[in-house]
Amino acid sequence: QLQLVESGGGLVQARGSLRLSCAASGRTLSSHAMGWFRQAPGKEREFVAAIIWCDSTTYYTDSVKGRFTISRDNAKNTVNLQMKRLKPADTAVYYCAATSRMIVTTRMLEYNYWGQGTQVTVSS
Repeated sequence: QLQLVESGGGLVQARGSLRLSCAASGRTLSSHAMGWFRQAPGKEREFVAAIIWCDSTTYYTDSVKGRFTISRDNAKNTVNLQMKRLKPADTAVYYCAATSRMIVTTRMLEYNYWGQGTQVTVSS
């Protein structure tokens, strides 16, 4: 069973940076794709970014392109989300997810495993 644990959330001022990490245990991620989603208060959970573990193909939602970078660390079995030039609109609980399909997908239903989430708050 794959388990995911996010870390790195917190409070940051607008235009600041944060780095989220998602540590996986239980199995390696070599045959998976990983995604980050977020959910703001009163809103539906939305896709943020995804990466295919084996070849590092990435995909981003338009609102974070050029500001967020998703990457993987083979040695640590971890996927990271570097967030720069943060905006108040980025405030949300951020979730890490894994799918056993080696594709970049924005669809929540494609993801089999989810972390518990980490809060990111951006003040203006």
